[in-house]
This record gives sequence, C-alpha cells and structure tokens, in this order.
Amino acid sequence: MSGAPDESSVRVALRIRPQLAKEKIEGCHICTYVMPGEPQVVLGKDKAFTYDYVFDMDTQQDAIYTHCTERLIEGCFEGYNATIFAYGQTGSGKTYTMGTGFDVNIGEDELGIIPRAVNHLFRGIEERRQTATEQGRPVPEFKINAQFLELYNEEVLDLFDSTRDLEARRQKSNIKIHEDANGGIYTVGVTTRTVTSAAEMIQCLKLGALSRTTASTQMNVQSSRSHAIFTIHLCQVRVCSPDNNDNVTDNRLTNDSEIDEFETLTAKFHFVDLAGSERLKRTGATGDRAKEGISINCGLLALGNVISALGDRSKRSTHVPYRDSKLTRLLQDSLGGNSQTVMIACISPSDRDFMETLNTLKYANRARNIKNKVMVNQDRASQQISALRTEIARLQMELMEYKTGKRMVGEDGMEGINDLVHENSMLQTENNNLRVRVKAMQETIDAQRARLTQILSDQANQALAKAGEGNEEIGNMIQNYIKEIEELRAKLLESEAVNENLRKNLSRASTRSSIFGGPGSFLAPEKEASDVIEMAKKSLEKMKKKERKKKKSVVKDELPDNDQERGNEEVYLFPRLHQEGSDHEEAEDADGEDEDFDMAGEESSDESDSEELDEKENVQADLANITCEIAIKQKLIDELENSQRRLHTLKQQYEQKLMMLQNKIRDTQLERDKVLHNMGSVESGTEEKAKKIKVEYERKLSSMNKELQKLQSAQKEHARLLKNQSQYEKQLKKLQQDVTEMKKTKVSLMRQMKEQQERNRASECRRNREIASLKKDQRRAEHQVRQLEAQKRQQELILRRKNEEVTALRRQVRPMSGKVSRKVPESPQEPSHRPIPGRLQSSAASPSNGARSSPVRMGSIYLSRTARAKWQSLERRVSDIIMQRMTISNMETDMNRLLKQREELTRRRERVSRKREKTAVDGADADRSLASLNEELESLSANIDYINDSIADCQANIMQMEEAKEEGDTVDVTAVISSCNLSEARFLLDHFMTMAINKGLQAAQKDSQLKVMEGRLKQTEINSATQNQLLFHMLKEKAEINPELDALLGSALQGGKPRQNLRPSDTLASDLMKLCGESRPRKARRRTTTQMELLYASSGDLSCESPTGDFSAPLLPLTERVEVPADMQGQALGQTPDRGGVINPVTAPKNSRGAKLQCVYVAEGHTKPVLCVDATDDLLFTGSKDRTCKVWNLVTGQEIMSLADHPSSVVSVRYTSSLVFTVSTAYIKVWDIRDSAKCIRTLTSSGQVGSGDTCSSVRSLTIPPGESQINHIALNPSGSFLYAAAGNAVRMWDLRKFVSTGKLTGHLGPVTCLTVEKLGNGQDIVLTGSKDHHIKMFEVAEGAQGSITSSHTFDPAHQDGVESLAVHGDTFYSSSRDHYIKKWDLASKQLLQSVSAQADWVSVLGVVPGSSVLLSGCRGGLLRLWHTDSLTPLGEIQGHDSPINGLASNSSQLFTASDDRTVKIWEAKGSLEDGIH
Repeated sequence: MSGAPDESSVRVALRIRPQLAKEKIEGCHICTYVMPGEPQVVLGKDKAFTYDYVFDMDTQQDAIYTHCTERLIEGCFEGYNATIFAYGQTGSGKTYTMGTGFDVNIGEDELGIIPRAVNHLFRGIEERRQTATEQGRPVPEFKINAQFLELYNEEVLDLFDSTRDLEARRQKSNIKIHEDANGGIYTVGVTTRTVTSAAEMIQCLKLGALSRTTASTQMNVQSSRSHAIFTIHLCQVRVCSPDNNDNVTDNRLTNDSEIDEFETLTAKFHFVDLAGSERLKRTGATGDRAKEGISINCGLLALGNVISALGDRSKRSTHVPYRDSKLTRLLQDSLGGNSQTVMIACISPSDRDFMETLNTLKYANRARNIKNKVMVNQDRASQQISALRTEIARLQMELMEYKTGKRMVGEDGMEGINDLVHENSMLQTENNNLRVRVKAMQETIDAQRARLTQILSDQANQALAKAGEGNEEIGNMIQNYIKEIEELRAKLLESEAVNENLRKNLSRASTRSSIFGGPGSFLAPEKEASDVIEMAKKSLEKMKKKERKKKKSVVKDELPDNDQERGNEEVYLFPRLHQEGSDHEEAEDADGEDEDFDMAGEESSDESDSEELDEKENVQADLANITCEIAIKQKLIDELENSQRRLHTLKQQYEQKLMMLQNKIRDTQLERDKVLHNMGSVESGTEEKAKKIKVEYERKLSSMNKELQKLQSAQKEHARLLKNQSQYEKQLKKLQQDVTEMKKTKVSLMRQMKEQQERNRASECRRNREIASLKKDQRRAEHQVRQLEAQKRQQELILRRKNEEVTALRRQVRPMSGKVSRKVPESPQEPSHRPIPGRLQSSAASPSNGARSSPVRMGSIYLSRTARAKWQSLERRVSDIIMQRMTISNMETDMNRLLKQREELTRRRERVSRKREKTAVDGADADRSLASLNEELESLSANIDYINDSIADCQANIMQMEEAKEEGDTVDVTAVISSCNLSEARFLLDHFMTMAINKGLQAAQKDSQLKVMEGRLKQTEINSATQNQLLFHMLKEKAEINPELDALLGSALQGGKPRQNLRPSDTLASDLMKLCGESRPRKARRRTTTQMELLYASSGDLSCESPTGDFSAPLLPLTERVEVPADMQGQALGQTPDRGGVINPVTAPKNSRGAKLQCVYVAEGHTKPVLCVDATDDLLFTGSKDRTCKVWNLVTGQEIMSLADHPSSVVSVRYTSSLVFTVSTAYIKVWDIRDSAKCIRTLTSSGQVGSGDTCSSVRSLTIPPGESQINHIALNPSGSFLYAAAGNAVRMWDLRKFVSTGKLTGHLGPVTCLTVEKLGNGQDIVLTGSKDHHIKMFEVAEGAQGSITSSHTFDPAHQDGVESLAVHGDTFYSSSRDHYIKKWDLASKQLLQSVSAQADWVSVLGVVPGSSVLLSGCRGGLLRLWHTDSLTPLGEIQGHDSPINGLASNSSQLFTASDDRTVKIWEAKGSLEDGIH
C-alpha cells in the first residue's frame, strides 16, 4: 500500500430544493435551470455555473448518496479520510440532505446521507468478513468510534455529553483542538462512543441530533443555530493484500510463506451540517437569535476566506487563515489536507432568494479549485512492511533478470542490459514474421491445390460428357479422388524431400569418418574449428592492443590542454581500453607514431570551427561504432567456443550410444540364429506354443521400433549439429576478415582525431586572446562612464546652487504680498526654469545643504512619483469598488421592493379570487360582480407579470455587475501593497488617513443635512396635518347639508389605509371636491411639478410613497398647483444627490492660464468610459459604456435624467425637438424627455420599428440574426430625417412617420462615420467614411426611397479606416487611422490639402464655434488646433489622460468625451486664429 500523497480536488455537488408551498402561494418564480445531461446550472437568464454533480428539484435522496458518498465509504475501507459537508442559506435543505434532523414519520427513501452511510459502512464490514472466511484468510478486525460535536457561538460542545444542561451553552467549553506531528487535527475532551452495529450508531446519532440547538426564524420553522460535525473513526487490522505487488516472484514467495503479514488502517469520516448563512433583516432575528446569526456568519466568513485562499490561484502562496475560526480549524484536514472532500451546495430555486443563491454558487465555484493531498493512513509498522515488500519485489525481479541473462555487469563494474536479450528479441520478431509468411504461403498452396483439383475434375467431366457418360455423382466422385490424389502427392513430395536431406547428411557423415573407425578421424573437424578459433582470438588480441596504444596516446595529448571533459567522455566511451594490461607491441603501432601533424594556416572563422566540431563528432562516432563491433565480435567468438565444447560433449555421447547399438545388434543376430535353430529342431510343437512365441517376438519388435525412432531423431539432431559446425567455421573466417578491416579503419580515425585536437587547441588560444582584448576595452569604457557621471553630478550641483541663488535674489528684489505668498509652494528651489505639469517637488530640502543632499532629493522625487502612481491606482480601485457595491446594493434594494410589491399583489389576487368564488356561489347579482372581479384579477395579474419582468431585469443587472466586478479587477490591490517599500507605505498610509478624515467629514456633513431635512419634513407634515384638519372642519360644516358628503367623510375616517391603487379621479380628494361643487372644469394651465413629485421624484406612483396617513394625494386640484421654477424642476427630476452626476467648475492650472482654449467645466457621473456626446445651448447628452445616456442641464450644472436599459454600450447620441436618439448594438432607442424619460420607439438596423422599449430585456453583446452593428447616426439640419450607419450601408428614417425609407449602399466595409448637410434645392448631402478607406457622397432628394448609390467617391483614399468627418462651409475634413487629416472641396470634389496629424491616430474632428479653427482629438488624449484655410498647426493641449471618443459643440462651447469617464467643457478666451497661447 503506497503512502505517497495524491492530488485530489474537492468535488462539489449542487442540490436545488423544491419550491415550498408558501413560495408558490406568494407567486415566487423559479430562477434556476439545469442543463439536461450536463452538470451545469443556469441562474437568471444566462449566467451558467458548472460543478461535478448537479441535482435538480426532483432528485431523490438515494441518487445523491450514490453519486456523492458511496465512493467515500469504500475509500475509508482502504485507509482514506473523507469529509462531506453541506453549505447554503438557511432553509435550503442542508439538514434534510445530511440526515441529522430526525423525524418520526420519515420514510426509508427519505433517509439522509448519514443514515445511509452508516448502513453502508456496516454492510461493507460484514461483506469483508464473509469474503475472508470463504477464502480461508484471517478475518479482519474492525473498531468503530463515533463523535458528535456542535459549534455554537464559537464554542465547541459535545452532543454525546449527557450531563450537559441547557445553561452550559453559555459557559466556556473545555474541549481543545490540537494538531499532531503529521498536520492532522484531533480534539481533546470529547466523548467517544464505540459502536458495533448500525442500529447502535443510528441511536447515537438521534440522541445527538435531539441535543442540537435549533430555533424558529421567519425563513425556517426549525432552523439550525449551530454547526454540527458527526465523525466516524474506523480502525481495521487485515492481512496485507498481495495485489499491491504485481510481481510473480513476490507472489510465489508469499504463497510459500506460512506467516501472514497484517496491516493496520485508520480512517475518519466527517459529516458536517453547517448552519445556514442568513440576513437578519430577512430572518427577523433578535436577541439571542441575532447573536447566533452573527456567530454563524462569522464562521462561514472565515470558511469562505479559507476557500478563497486555497481556491484562488493568485493567492495560493499566501497564508491560509485556518485559525480565524474554530470551524475552519476543525475542517483543516478537509480543506487542503489529507481528505477526500465533497461539498454539497444547497440552494433555493425561488427568485426571492436570488442574492443568497448567487453567493452560494460563487462560494461553491471557488471550492472546486482546492487541491487536497490524499494519502493512506497506515501505522508505522504497516508502512515499513509495505516498503520492505516493495523493495523485495524489486530485488527479486532484478535477480531474475540476472539469472536469465537479461541484465549483466560489465568488466568496468557498470550494470547494463545484455546484448543477447536484444538479439533474442530481434530473432523472436523475425521468427514471428517467418511464421506469418509460412502461414500465408501454406494458404496460397492450399488455394492453388484446390484450383488444380477443380481444373482436373472439370477436364474429366468434359471428357465424360463427350463420351456421353457424364453424371453429377460421378463428377463429385472424380473430384474427391483427384483431391485425395493431390494431397497424397504433396505428402509424398514432402517425404521424399525429407528423405533426401537425411540421405545427404548420412553420406556427409560417412565421408568424414567411419562409424566403426577410431576417434581420431571423427575429431578432425573439431581440431580444425579449434584452430580457426585460436587464430581469431590472436587476431582480435592484436587489434585490441593496437587500439589501446592509440587511445593512450590520444588521451596523453588531450589532457595537458585542459580538455579534461573530452578525455573523460572518451574514457567513458571506451572503458575496455583503460582496464586491460599495458603490454603493447611497438611494431603494430609504428604507422601511427611516425606521423607529424602540424597545424599551419588555420582559419579563424566560426564556420570553420563548427565544421571542425562536426568532423570531430563524426570521427568519435565512427570510433565508438568500431569499438562496439569489436566487442560484439568478441562475444560471438566466445559463443562459438561454447558451442564447440557442447558439440564435443554430444559427440562423446553419440559414440557411446553407437557402441551400445553395435553390441545390441550382435545380440539380436545371435538370438535370431538361436530362434531359427530352435524352430528347425522343434517340428512337432503345438500351436499354442507357436502363438506365445509369436506374441513375444511381436512385443520385442515393437520395442525395437520405438528404439529405432528414438535413434532416428538422435541422428537428425546429430546432422543438425554438424551443419551448425560448418556455419560456425564460416562465421569465424568472416569475423577474422572484419577485425582486420576494423583495425585499418581505427588507425585512420585515430589520426583524424589527433588532427582535430590540434585545430581545436589553436582556435581556443585565438579565442582567449580575443576575450582578453574585449575585457580590456570594457574596463576602459566603464572608466570613461564613471568619469562622465562624476562630471554630470558636479554640473548638477553647480546648476542647483545657481538656481537657488537666482531664486533668493528674485525674492529679495520683489517682495511678496500675503496673498501671493500663500499661493507659492514651500519649496525654496525649482527643478527647472520652466515649470512642468505633473512634476513633483520636494519640500524637505533646504538651501544650506543643497550640494550634499542632491542625491537624496532626486531619490525622494522618484519615490514620491512611484508612490503617487500607486496611490492613484489604489484610489481608483477603491472608488470603483465603492461604486460597484453601491450599485449592487441599490439594485438589491429595488429587487426587494419589487418582491414586497409582488407579495402584496399576490395576496390581493388571492383575496379577489376567493371573493369571486364566493360571489359565484351566492348567485346574487353575479354577472355584474363577476365581470368587475375578473377585470380586477386581470389587472392584478398584469401588474404581477410586469413586476416579475422587472425582477428578472434586476437579477440580470446584478449578474452583469458581478461579472464586471470579477472581470474589471485590473489593479490587484494586494500586489500593489506588497510591492511597496517603507517610505511608499508611509506615503500611502498618510493619504489613506487623509481620505478617511475627508470621507468622515463628508459623512458628518451629510448627516447634519439629513437631520435638517428630517426636521423640515416633520414641520411640513405638521403643516399638512393642520391644513387637513382645517379642510376637514370646513367639509364637516358643508356635510351638515349634504348627506352624501357626510357618508363619505365617515367612510374616510373608518378606513385606516389610503386607497393606493386607484386612478386620480377615484381618490378621496376628487370625490370630496366633486361633492363640494368644485368639479367644474376650469381653464387648465401648463402642468408643473407638484410638491409630492418633488419629494418623491424617483417613485413611479406617488400614492404609494405618500407620508400622510389619511389621504393619498394633496387635496388641491391639479389645475391650482403651485408652479416651481425651472432650476428646481431640474433638481427634482434628477436622481438622488449621491447617485446623480454633477458638472463641476475647473480651476485652470498655472501653466495653462495663458492659453486661449481652456477647460472650464467637467461633467462627472458615468461609471465607465464616455463614448459619445451631443449638446445644445441648454442641454448636454452623453452616452457611455455603462449602458446609460445621461441628460445634463448646462444652466444648473446638474444631471436631469439617466436613460438606461440599453443592451450594451451607447455608441452614439443625437437630439432634436425633445427627442433623444441613442444607439446600442443594432438598436436605436427614441426617447421623449418632455414629460418623463420614456422610450417611445425602438428602431433596428434592418428597418424594423417597435413600439416602446422592445430591447430592454436584451442583455448581450451579440447581434441578433439579420441585424448589424450601428456605429453612428446623424440628423439632417431640419431634423426630419435620421441616417444610421449600419454595417456596410446607411439606413434612412423618416422621423415624421417613423418608417424606414431606404438605405445608402456602395461601401465594401463597415461605415464608421457620417455627416449630413442640406443644399439650397432641399437635397440632403450625406458624407460617409468607412473602414474600406473610402469617403463617399450621397445626394438624397426629398421623398427618395429604396437603395441609393453614391454620387461620388473621393480620391485619393486614405491608407486606413476613416474615423471622423467635419463640414465647414464649402469644405469638409476627414481623419483616418493613417494619422492624416485631409481637406476636401465639396464643389469641385477635389483634395485640397493633406497633413500628418499627430503621433496617434485622430479619433474626432470639429470646428471651434465662432472661429476658423479646426480641432482634432487623438487616442492619446491630445487636442490640436489647425487653421481651417491652410491647415497650419496653431498649438496643442493635453485634453485628457485617456483616449478622446467624442466631440460636440454648441454656440459657445466645446465638449470632449473620454475614456476617463468624464466630459470636459472648453471655452475660447479670445481669437484662436493667432495661436493657442
């Protein structure tokens, strides 16, 4: 049994509980969907999560146990720890799944995991005992202990402790948690019960479950208020299983041994039933229940942190906070330790629990990434026995390989594989191939024989047919006879071939020696073979001596040249040459020693060196091959000698057998003569005696025949050996020739190696000289660099000192006023004469130590730059997180509000439904009542459906925000903080402290403002109550003469709740006004915003949010409501101050105060990059990647409204006569902002028109089939036609009828920009730029329809896609990604001028209002000004730090939109035609 750790991931199963009856009654929808056939669940509309197992609402308990737990129980019998724990919100079915909540009425099929696991465990124990008994092995011994712990308020309690009372829960527990040497967790002070049967274990589980802390909350009647951990300890002693050693010899050894080896395995199984995560506002917990909920959430938070640290790949190297909670401490083995772990995530399918379900799914998704190190729990003796058994098996296998000759030890002591093994495998392969070939040839022979038989039979049949005697039976008989004749003929040929071979062998043996002759003649071939072997051995020995001689000379030449590695390699290649004796024959090596190898005229190029190295490697390879061949020949000679010896032994045996046979033949002849003599003498013998003699001789004859067969086989074996002997002689001669040729080849190779060595030595010397000269040049260059650096530092010190002197003289000459001195920074020196924006200046240096502290100041400037950059990144990240969480929180609040509304409407629908049933039963005036009730039911159902759609939209928005939060983590806060040094950390801490103080101050100011507003609200309520009382008294006076009014007042006093869902005409105020005689129509004025609308602008229904308790709306008539100023309207129509955008003024920096184009305002409010902008003198419209279009009031500087629910980013926006057109993917949404922001039409790229907002449910970046991406839109000057660049064409829309009239075609690539001008004859001139590099002009007449082609294509085209177009009078300008701006004449349609713009490609173009200046913005955020006539640059300014996406203008201002989520507003301070400064 192996004890090595194995990687095992935590497996995660998801269980979706069925909907409760209460949820169905309240109208909760199912927000989960399980993909059929795959372990995947979809939450909401399109958010998918994949796990190891997914169980839908109809899954039974046995299926969950089979997939999740059954394998873990089997693993416990093999010594593996296991853990299974259930996680989820309260009321999601964790206790039911685990089986710790026992019920009297529970059925067998509803048993949870723990009871099923207990039964499985004891069933497995009984099966293993029975199997051991049947196989005759010792029965394994099992010992099972159980523990039941409860973690209540971070205290570990023992549920098996019968002496514990209820008050002991509040006391400190005595149970301690410890860790052993191997990292395992164990507890001290816990009651451990030993059990022997499943019933006893179940009884213990029931007693512990009854002692567990439970309570009732609003979400669950019997909610677990603690975490429960039921642990089973299994210890078994069993015979070591032999299947761990796959070795035959080891199994044989085990079978031969009479002693059984035992091993001890231990395992523990944790069943964890976690308490549910809960929200106090949903559970309604107070007092102890609230404390319990907080403790539960703290433990689950610590568990989530552990799962994040283990599952997040970027945090795996960080500390894992196991000690933050006792729950994580107890589960330390299960998460990242030695355990097979399964997590069951239990969720609710109802959309009411959407946020809890989403958090649970994300929690479980992280747990899948945890890797546990699983290993078998053996005692040390068992581990040692297992290791020894493995070692014995390995050694026995190795010994068997030595015995069989597969492994051998060389003369140098190195182990290796015998060449005979390789040769044997090759021969076996060849033998198999020959067998296949023989089989194929035999099949061919059989086929040919059958064909021949058929031909002969056909011939015979034809002959018989000609003779007139043909018959089918005769033909078959002839065919059978021919077939049998052919088979006999084949056997006869085979027998004759064998007989011929035997005859040849016999004649060859008889020619060599006589059978009865002396042994000398028979030994002649043996003597000849011995002579050949001796000659081969002598020749081989001479060749080896010569090889050692040459090798030794090569090694001596190479070692003095510091080439030890090459010598070692050659010694390794030829180990035999260095282990033989040192006796050499000088005459054999004379040719190799008399040669002189001088290296003259060596080339120094790298190419020649590489060729020499290749040549040397080839020579060494040849030499190694020759040496290997020599070794192989030596082995073959040894084999021949062994076969010669075997042949000699066999020959002696055969000679003895021949002598015995000769004697036996003589005895048989004598016995024959004797028998013949007896037969002649005995003439009167009886018949019985003759039979006995006949039987006896037949028996002798059969035995002699058997003896003859044995001798014939021996004769064949002898002939084969003689044949092999001749082959061996030929091989010896061939080997002798090969050795001679190898000797010559080796001499030439040794000569080549010596030449190559000389060349390498010369090249190495040359390279060493070159390296020395290069090092000398490098030292000289470093010395010069140091001198220059010293001069530079000296010059910087002098320059800084001069600057300080100049600064001091300036201050002395020009005294500063208090106002100016406050604006001057504290630093007495400036880094340069010209201030640079963004340059950080140190304020700690003083003039007295300027020379000495220069490096410190430079270092501090650099450190402050890096620290400032890190602070900016952290600040952006913090603000992003705050915005994301605030947005999610607001969405969650909206969803909870919608859920409450749906719940209330569902209850109302139930009441109306019951009322309708009762009315139908009564039958009194049923038709009219049923009709009204049916209408009310339909309206309630429609409202519920609308709220369900709103809830689905909220859920989709939350999912999208969660995805954006996961994907948008561009700045890793942990990485930034960990990379800070001490000074940077102090800098960041200082800024964090400042930010905390500022935020605290802002929060305090907001609180004070909130209190003031609350006071005003109370005063308003008091005033309103006073007015209502006065009105009531006035109405009461009139009610004395009007009985209907009196009855209405009485019903109003009795009804405690306002009538919220009625129309304004049905409200109490309208009824009272009608009864008072004031319902006469008056001359209506323009409707203005009311006070209630001002207070509750965000709510759609004022009656739902009215603070008054008696009346649902103000009692003044609609026509007499007080008008509110326009600026208050703008504030009221906007969103709440903490969520709406604001246009803030910008103070110009000092270095740009002289510029004529200055940024005066900046609009902030978008959460993602702003992509487009449009403006009038009063309103500003901005579209962003956050899928909203914001409308701003340029007079008040406030955001008026936000046009949301776009499917993706808003890429273009246009405004005309109270209609706003926004573009997102393939849709154009038309908004009417006169009353409230309402989408009245939805236009598509294919020309379809939808009433209202038809794409609000689309939350995807994909384009629907048949549609195309809309990149840009433009309006004609009169605002009657809209042009949309959709794909390769431009779609035309008549806004008077909201119909598509046609499209402009001709481009080969997507149209990216367009602009529209109007001619005097009423035609629209449409200019389009495309990614196909071309600009086209289209002339659209009034009422034109269908497909219109371009009237002109401007040449020459750009070199890349066109990005922007701008018209100025009779000319227009175009910019492209090729970094060029081109000026074109509209009349002549010719190119007037082309200039290179800036380093990055120009994204937007526009004309400055009131001047002949062209403004261009690039992807680098730079704004550059050009003269419209000559295209000469007038200057540039850094507009944004990010790419500029949009440019618009009104009569006096310019607006630029950028990726930095802001829109800057620019104004010209003077004429720009002379330059920007």
